[in-house]
Amino acid sequence: MICGRRGRPRPERSGAALKKLGLSEDEDLQLMLQGSLLRKVTSRRARERLYRLQEDGLTVVSARRFRSVPSKHSFSVVDIAAVRRGHQSEGLRRYGRSIPERHCFTITFEGGRKNLDLGARDEDVALRWVRGLHTLRWRLRDMSQRERLEQYPMGDSSRTVTVFSLAQHSWIHGMLQRADKDKDNRMCFQEVQNMLHMANIHMDSTYAHQLFKECDHSGDGRLEDQELEDFCRRLLRRPELEELFGLYSGEDCVLAAEKLRDFLQDQGEEGTLHQARAIIRAHELNEKVKRWKTPNGTCLSSGCHSAWAQQQDLMTLDGFTMYLLSSAGDILNQEHTQVHQDMSQPLCHYFISSSHNTYLTCIQIGGTSSTEAYVRALMMGCRCVELDCWDGPNGEPIICHGQFTSTILFRDVIEAIRDYAFKRSPYPVILSLENHCGVEQQATMARHMKAILGDMLLTQPLEGQDPNVLPSPEQLKGKILVKGKKLPDPQCEPCSVTSILDEEEEEEAEEEDRLQAKDASHVAPELSAMLVYCQATPFPGLAQALQHPQPYGISSFNERKARKLIKEAGPAFVDYTARQLSRVYPTGLRLTSSNYNPQEMWNAGCQLVALNFQTPGYEMDLNTGRFLGNGGCGYALKPQFLRSPHGSGSPCPLVLHIKVITAQQLPKLNREKLSSIVDPFVRVEIYGVTADCSKQQTAYRSNNGFNPRWDETFTFQLQVPELALVRFVVEDHDSISCNDFVGQFTLPLGSMREGYRHIHLLSKDGASLSPATLFVHVKCKRP
Repeated sequence: MICGRRGRPRPERSGAALKKLGLSEDEDLQLMLQGSLLRKVTSRRARERLYRLQEDGLTVVSARRFRSVPSKHSFSVVDIAAVRRGHQSEGLRRYGRSIPERHCFTITFEGGRKNLDLGARDEDVALRWVRGLHTLRWRLRDMSQRERLEQYPMGDSSRTVTVFSLAQHSWIHGMLQRADKDKDNRMCFQEVQNMLHMANIHMDSTYAHQLFKECDHSGDGRLEDQELEDFCRRLLRRPELEELFGLYSGEDCVLAAEKLRDFLQDQGEEGTLHQARAIIRAHELNEKVKRWKTPNGTCLSSGCHSAWAQQQDLMTLDGFTMYLLSSAGDILNQEHTQVHQDMSQPLCHYFISSSHNTYLTCIQIGGTSSTEAYVRALMMGCRCVELDCWDGPNGEPIICHGQFTSTILFRDVIEAIRDYAFKRSPYPVILSLENHCGVEQQATMARHMKAILGDMLLTQPLEGQDPNVLPSPEQLKGKILVKGKKLPDPQCEPCSVTSILDEEEEEEAEEEDRLQAKDASHVAPELSAMLVYCQATPFPGLAQALQHPQPYGISSFNERKARKLIKEAGPAFVDYTARQLSRVYPTGLRLTSSNYNPQEMWNAGCQLVALNFQTPGYEMDLNTGRFLGNGGCGYALKPQFLRSPHGSGSPCPLVLHIKVITAQQLPKLNREKLSSIVDPFVRVEIYGVTADCSKQQTAYRSNNGFNPRWDETFTFQLQVPELALVRFVVEDHDSISCNDFVGQFTLPLGSMREGYRHIHLLSKDGASLSPATLFVHVKCKRP
């Protein structure tokens, strides 16, 4: 009952969404709609809960009762990264052994959300949940933009069709569920006000009540079904898109193919008539369009249909909005979501996504080690993972941070790497060994890698490969390389070593060498034999390294030493990194596993810039952005001037103009306090060479996280755009304390498209904040 009065029963709609998806007959999904008792496995105990798929086909809710107090949790199918059957997680291997393996499955999520380990009462239920979740994920992934909008419209086919994305449907559905306290699917004005606060909307109560009355067609003081959808539809209007549409459509209220071509050309795209007509066919809806007004007051006839518009090569406002919300309107160049760079150059010509202390899930002092940390890093596109190896009990080597963290078996880590090395990217993975083991357990490590990795493990140079040149990522596809100390060739005479470091740094370097690798006499021959193209080599100094290059050698530098080299011998260091691999890692003083700025290392051409993947922050945002292009494969081709410093390919300066127009549906930071609404502002940050680094921000908008508008333009002068990353950050203004982070998105300038674009924001840990977006305009000019 809402506000003291009983609502009318609502027609049963269970399974309606699945019917539209063409999955209404799927027996697995029918079981999920009915719900199943599943045990949630944690380190404390396995508790049985009722898990049920909701009628939207997107949300799974779990519920249990403890001392008569209800407890409900939910997750969206959209946020699932993978579903694994059996004891395929560290949690189930440790705490779920009492449940038969065939009864178990694990759900992993995007971002930093913990795995959900579940056990069913019988094998059939587990199998059907695994198949059902796979079916939903595949169907949702393969849906076209039009299918998504027709699947989740606001209103039926006889009413106005408002562009309503899959993410928006899930977002609104969850909002309505939380605001409808007594669950009768009808909402009084007070509940609607609560919903507005949940949605980060501060609306004048008089205006809100007026809008409520306009949508209350029954006049009973409650909104239900179409009335509620009408209310939400009005909230989701995009005036800035209506204005943009009106600029090109004029008084016609529709875009002819010729006008759409003009818009595309203004966007910096090819913009042919053929392309414009293809866009209309792909994005124009097949639903009836009700009467609406353009910004200049002209009305579209209620007899006009989108199907008719499509046949006449005309685009309505809904089709235009649908186009801009699709991947075609994304700021990221969609061609760069696939591997598009030349992958046939030597390994040293690429930036390579690299992880430091990969085994850690949190800080390096008192933290937890986990095989799941390797899975997460590899699924993020990481191509170089670190293994700190120590002698363990029962002759089995372990991985940990000395005596400061929990331990995991080396063998278990190698199994996890085998299973996930090439799920995200086909290009080579490097295992960076920090070897503290004695010779006996080193031999055990070698046996485990050989037995577990099999043909994946590279143990011999490629046939016909020039010994003076590293092979390419393309040549090493599907291969796992080991980095570590190699026994010296007795036929080679040792070279004298010189150094540009001062005495203090010399002592530090000697200590690092002792930590990173044992003396050559303490390396097991079995392990040494596996080291081919990534042979750990103490840095001899730039003069020696340039005079006597070692193509298969790789030297490691802590961030302090790398900065010193860059500052004192920048050009020579760039020449060095153009010839062979180098690895940079955080200094040991970062006890909380914080990160350094990787950009300064990339500016000098360093390939393996290792970061603590488990620690969110702008540093990891930059790393994600650097490897966002080229299909997220973990390899990014360095600019020509970093591959051949004395050759061709000098930087090409440009002027970047970014207009921040609006934001949509920003997440609420304080869910417990209804009256708390964000005061958002946007900061645009440029990371690159020192001369290009810059930050500019908009004013803040008070009490509006739903649809704030700025219309502010920023200009950036870039001398080396080839290295630049652009980071869009949204924060909540606070005049008393530090501003709160809301969301961000980072990408290479070279992967950013010009024109009017949407930016899909990410959380601190890299998870999607959909449907939260920014709407911007981008223009690049050569001076």
